[in-house]
Amino acid sequence: MLEVRLSPTECAEVEAILAELIDTFPDANDAAFLRRVTLYAQRMPERLRATAHRLRHQETSGALLVSGFEVDDDRIGDTPQHWADTLRQSGTVREEFFFILCATLLGDVFCWSSQQGGRLVNEVVPIKGDEDRQINSGSTSELLWHTEDAFHPYRADYIGLMCMRNPDRTATMLACMDEVPIAEEVSKVLFEQRFVFRPDDAHLPVNRDPNMVVAPGTEAAVARSYARIEEICRNPEKTAVLFGDPSAPYIRLDSDAIERDIDDPLAVAALDAFMAEVDKHLRGVVLEPGDIMFVDNYRAVHGRQPFKANFDGRDRWLRRVNITRDIRKSRDSRASATARVVF
Repeated sequence: MLEVRLSPTECAEVEAILAELIDTFPDANDAAFLRRVTLYAQRMPERLRATAHRLRHQETSGALLVSGFEVDDDRIGDTPQHWADTLRQSGTVREEFFFILCATLLGDVFCWSSQQGGRLVNEVVPIKGDEDRQINSGSTSELLWHTEDAFHPYRADYIGLMCMRNPDRTATMLACMDEVPIAEEVSKVLFEQRFVFRPDDAHLPVNRDPNMVVAPGTEAAVARSYARIEEICRNPEKTAVLFGDPSAPYIRLDSDAIERDIDDPLAVAALDAFMAEVDKHLRGVVLEPGDIMFVDNYRAVHGRQPFKANFDGRDRWLRRVNITRDIRKSRDSRASATARVVF
């Protein structure tokens, strides 16, 4: 994993940029800010830009850890009880700007209309009642390793995870494909279109925000988005787990959302062998407040250790963004060329 720890001098450079942004824009979701975010990102410390460039262009590692940025635990307020609660919070604008600037060094940040009400920055917080579910609001159950949104053709190239609070030092689990040996006979099967993925539960209509306010003119697009998810559930297409260069393959796999009950013993055996190797090479990364981990969604898988949520305002709190190297590929599912919401 690549790592950059910002020095005090570099942090001062960052704070100067953030102060300007806070004076100019209401928050990181502002359309005017997003139109200029690439320009602002190029003013970030050179060492950070160079390391992000290395992750993006050399593909020699599956993740990047950025540390050294400080978060004031009192100022950010309590951990939200639900992801929808952050609409009422304003104490994290500084952190959001920093997160989006760093993410933009890898590509364009986007979001899903079917996930957390189409918010650009998603909240990763425990929700009462979700403790045992395989979604990011779970807690007592291990979040099984996966690539994000494996079922979707417009899935992210990179996932960003920023730590706001982690009192129990709960580890984010990570396995990079350059460290996972794959037998040739296993690889050959995994490169074939023999596998079926279900949509992530977080995208399903049952998890839609009942108070979601749909932007004027996008009602039909939102409805189509949920209809598409339901159609994938009913009639999933077979696809490959591995793709790209066999000597350094890309991966598309959610260990919880892949169909195991299929009449294809060779595919099941190859999948089991591969998943066993990934399990052996998982490592825990404990994110501290202010840390950001960017995961290459084509070259690594991630998950989370179980933890006990107390729902007392002090629980683990991460934020997440999706990043694409080519936002144009989703143009048929966005309202305009500059829109960041994928329907």
